[in-house]
Amino acid sequence: MGAALGSALKARAGAVIWADAGRSHATAKRAELADLIAVPDVGELARRAHVIVSICPPDAAAAVAQEVAAAAAGRPDPPLYVDANAVAPATVREIGTRLGVGQVVDAAVIGPPAWELGRTVLWLSGVAAPAVADLFAGTPFTARVLGSDLGAASALKACYALQTKALPTVWAVLASAADAYGVQDALREQLAGDGVDLGAHLDALQARAGAKAWRWAGEMDEAAAALAAVDVPDGFSRAAAQVYRRMAERRD
Repeated sequence: MGAALGSALKARAGAVIWADAGRSHATAKRAELADLIAVPDVGELARRAHVIVSICPPDAAAAVAQEVAAAAAGRPDPPLYVDANAVAPATVREIGTRLGVGQVVDAAVIGPPAWELGRTVLWLSGVAAPAVADLFAGTPFTARVLGSDLGAASALKACYALQTKALPTVWAVLASAADAYGVQDALREQLAGDGVDLGAHLDALQARAGAKAWRWAGEMDEAAAALAAVDVPDGFSRAAAQVYRRMAERRD
């Protein structure tokens, strides 16, 4: 996703830099193909960039923001910080406290990495959200502003993820339980009678999550925190996080 976001900004920014410290060879290759310029680390990026787009595993979002805050301290022109991670609204607000509410934009990417129009929406919220939307005008990302409330975009992402990432794990849970009780064949037969192909659902889940299961686990943790913060049952998301962690462990 980072390479697609960076590529989309090239027409407006001219040069787009990215921090390559600790990143995988695959990530570096995608950045190279997108013609992004590597810098040694987040600190160097924070000292040079006018706009920073953070896209990282959910559990690293706060730490990355802290690193940016430390490196950019004292700059007469602090960078605009776009947090495009799948985190809870409270996490984004904490980042706003560190970097300045007016300098942080909450972003939620819904859809695949955007290399063509019409498939991916970039939801934005925060005081500076309109300015970020302007940066993405005419790019494959359809930028939409939710308002000035920092955290609104992340709240939308958390709610949407219940349908896209939490609900599909139900198939893995019921299949595992049926296997443990030795009733898997009967369950498949019963579901087939209702027009449900359990195998197809399990295959689809594996195909979508696959190598990303470890990352989706963190996203579900953040989604659960978002739900709990407004006194909504968060068990769906927490259970999904557990399923994805088990999927990731089986791949290791």
